[in-house]
Amino acid sequence: MRPGLFDRRELALSVAYDYEAPSVLDVGGGSGRIGEPLLEQGASRYVDVDLSDTMLDLARERLGRFAERIELIQGDFLSAPVDGPFDVVLALGYFDYIGDAELHTRRMGELCAGSVVASFPRWTWSKGPIRKVRYELINNCPIFDYTASGLHTLFGDAGFEHVDLREGKSGFLVHAQKSGATS
Repeated sequence: MRPGLFDRRELALSVAYDYEAPSVLDVGGGSGRIGEPLLEQGASRYVDVDLSDTMLDLARERLGRFAERIELIQGDFLSAPVDGPFDVVLALGYFDYIGDAELHTRRMGELCAGSVVASFPRWTWSKGPIRKVRYELINNCPIFDYTASGLHTLFGDAGFEHVDLREGKSGFLVHAQKSGATS
């Protein structure tokens, strides 16, 4: 596992661990790779919202033994029917391709009673040009980069009182909390 992916996973698990039997919403959770250790750790509920049926089929296979505690929703996070609130909301590897981050963080704020853990790419001269060519020029897939001040504003505007940023080689890990959150 690449160091950035490992760091995302460890932060998500440590934040969830601070809650007793947390309810977890995984936005763009795909195959349930983070959901599995969360459920093994005692999450009472795990909801994965993803656009891809294929990824959700993989999640269904991976998380089958936790069937009574999982819900897999295929659709757009902004319009998918999701019953909250959740103790923990995850958005790992999600914001790389989201052009309207404000709408997404606002919806996370509405569904979150505790903490959000999210990852965000930032421009670097070592990876930025390669990402631009690979995603935008070759695959016609727009990508987005973020700044520390922009992330503080984004989460503050979405109702989070505390925003902790961890800067990595090519991005940020965010742990944002609502007032009175456990972790």
